[in-house]
Amino acid sequence: MAANPLNVLVVGSGGREHALAWGLARSSSVGTVFVAPGNGGTESGSSKIVNVAITDHSELASFARDNSVFLAVIGPEQPLVDGIADKFAKVGVPVFGPSGKAARIEGSKAFSKDFMKRHNIPTARYEIFTNIHAAQDHIRKTYKGGDLVIKASGLAAGKGVLLPDTIEEALEGLASIMVSKEFGSAGEEVVIEERLEGEEVSVLTVTDGYTIIPFPGAQDHKRIFEGDKGPNTGGMGAYAPAPIYTKSLQEIVYRTVLKPTVDGLRREGSPFVGCLYAGLILTKNGPKVLEYNCRFGDPETQAVIPLLQSDLVDLLLAAAEHRLDSVNVEFKEGISSATVVLASPGYPGSYPKGSVITIGSLASDVTVFHAGTTFTNGKLLTSGGRVLAVTAVGPSLENAIKAAVDAAGHISFSGAQYRRDIGHRALAYQKAEEGSSVTYADAGVSIDAGNLLVDKIKPLVKATRRSGADAVIGGFGGVFDLSAAGYSSDTLLVSGTDGVGTKLKIAHETGLHKTIGVDLVAMSVNDVLVQGAEPLLFLDYYACSKLEVDVAKDVVAGIADGCIQSGCALIGGETAEMPGMYSPGDYDLAGFVVGAVKKDRLLPRLDDINVETDVLLGLPSSGIHSNGYSLVRHLVKMSGLSFQSTCPWDSTKTLGESLLTPTRIYVKELLPVLNQGLIKALSHITGGGFTENIPRCLPDGVGVEIDATAWSLPAVFRWLKAQGNISASEMARTFNCGVGMVLVVAEKDADSVVRQLVEASGQPVVRMGKLVAHDSSRQGDRVRLHRVEEAWSA
Repeated sequence: MAANPLNVLVVGSGGREHALAWGLARSSSVGTVFVAPGNGGTESGSSKIVNVAITDHSELASFARDNSVFLAVIGPEQPLVDGIADKFAKVGVPVFGPSGKAARIEGSKAFSKDFMKRHNIPTARYEIFTNIHAAQDHIRKTYKGGDLVIKASGLAAGKGVLLPDTIEEALEGLASIMVSKEFGSAGEEVVIEERLEGEEVSVLTVTDGYTIIPFPGAQDHKRIFEGDKGPNTGGMGAYAPAPIYTKSLQEIVYRTVLKPTVDGLRREGSPFVGCLYAGLILTKNGPKVLEYNCRFGDPETQAVIPLLQSDLVDLLLAAAEHRLDSVNVEFKEGISSATVVLASPGYPGSYPKGSVITIGSLASDVTVFHAGTTFTNGKLLTSGGRVLAVTAVGPSLENAIKAAVDAAGHISFSGAQYRRDIGHRALAYQKAEEGSSVTYADAGVSIDAGNLLVDKIKPLVKATRRSGADAVIGGFGGVFDLSAAGYSSDTLLVSGTDGVGTKLKIAHETGLHKTIGVDLVAMSVNDVLVQGAEPLLFLDYYACSKLEVDVAKDVVAGIADGCIQSGCALIGGETAEMPGMYSPGDYDLAGFVVGAVKKDRLLPRLDDINVETDVLLGLPSSGIHSNGYSLVRHLVKMSGLSFQSTCPWDSTKTLGESLLTPTRIYVKELLPVLNQGLIKALSHITGGGFTENIPRCLPDGVGVEIDATAWSLPAVFRWLKAQGNISASEMARTFNCGVGMVLVVAEKDADSVVRQLVEASGQPVVRMGKLVAHDSSRQGDRVRLHRVEEAWSA
């Protein structure tokens, strides 16, 4: 920061802009804070704050350049969406506010909803419409009334959101937006989404496109009258920190909302620099995004700026100059803030202007921020609906609220209206918490979340029922009736257990959890299948720091899908919530399967294997499956790509999506052939590749020779090989290289086996090679790959 005082420009005229100008003017590094166009408070409140009667964006940029402005701070959303930040950037003035492209996160609700969907950010289910008839049909088919929200996609001055209580109201509201154009062009496109229930929280952050600094969570009051009644307004008051926005919730929001949003915008070519505002609702399934704003909120800004201990200029300039990680940001400890808005009579409808405002003696911990005021001929007059925002700070939220309400009583203008119950929900919450006894949830374990998860996954589990098991969960154990499944006393039980390794890390980082459960099932059922066994029942183990119900539900949905693919019943599982054992957002998985095989069908049939007459067949993999991901992740890091980057070998997917392709399950195609006794041995190609896994199903003295030209090395493996300059031998002992299951069959049966497998799966079968005699005293060449450089060259 320069030694000489420097100038700052704030664009806007409301209470938010007065609060920003007030905070900036407190910095010793600032000479003058220009506010364009400003209001009565910015004109009369401080000698360091000066109004500028300019509204044209290009003229403002020129003014900033010509008046030694070293930082421009943009308040309202409309100028940001119109690209004002780009104007300042062109003349070399650092600007705190996103580009027009990045501001779409607020400027288009359709864009923001699709963005959240792309980046797996939790939000309400939704559909987007530009045709009113399609929208009407969707409402009639999907909703009952009182369970939906209709939003004009564009900017509508905070008024483009309808919450109809009946289908008739919904259809009327839709027509008012799309036909009557109540919100102008903002309603040419609408978002229709499910209505969520829960407390709302406003999270304002400062970001430079990489680092994110959240302000304390705030809550506001939208309704005009006390008791949260009457029509919605721009906000009649706010308070911070919101007691309901706990530390654990802050961690979840940072990980599931804030970081994915900032990272996602940057990766899509729209790095966000400025205040990213996430409007959240705390549902029983966790925090979800209601909306984004591309700027500071109003009246939340008036509540949170007084809580900042650090220099506001240093903070905003560091963001504008993309060095936010270099500043230390502190907020006042043990201090709460409350803001009470005084509004004109008739607001939020029509209201008079020009009433004289009188402000009496106020306490030192109270600040009055102006919104709808003008200073004319030495008099302070009303000029808007929301006139003033009275903010008080105190050692407790109750103290701050009382001080703000008391101060509002010392301000007068004709017909002034304000709410005296700001923060009533927070005070009730605090009182309930103070009187409550310690529970398991206080230690970080939610029994309610566990019960909710069980309710959500019961239908998924029920879909896996089969002969021998009803697939009903909720008891202490699962039961399987072997006789009902057609097995008798000559039956052997075969069990297996596995996980999915560090493939989980990619699911964590991408937020894609719906297929990882398939991997969990596949790794276990394929392992018992190679014993010749039919998988009968499956159990899972899910361990986490804090149970996030929607994430766990997605995982279990994948497990259920895997069980359906393999024909086994999901009869139970364990969900372990262990705070302190895992990092926030992480979870681990383990699976356990039991299968059955008649004694005479148990594999491998070592005594039947013949090097003279047997051959190797291979079944294609779906990709990497679930092994080798520590190396995969290392190679991705070496490449400079991220999991959100476009996949190098499949431009229709991100790299993360492609790498999470689930493991292929071979049960249903192989069981009929197994039951005919046509397969002598099977090898599931997992960690260790061909080199380590094929010998596990062979008798001593037997090896294999594989012709690598018998199939094409899939693109994912070619990329990995080239990226790491990996040798063919290392590829063969690490990855499946495109073949996930290897069969040993008699050559005379090979055509029949191939035909049946192709008919069952629609997938090709690879004639890989043959069995050969092997000197057991020799090590390292039991699996020989021929012509591999010819076949696997990049």
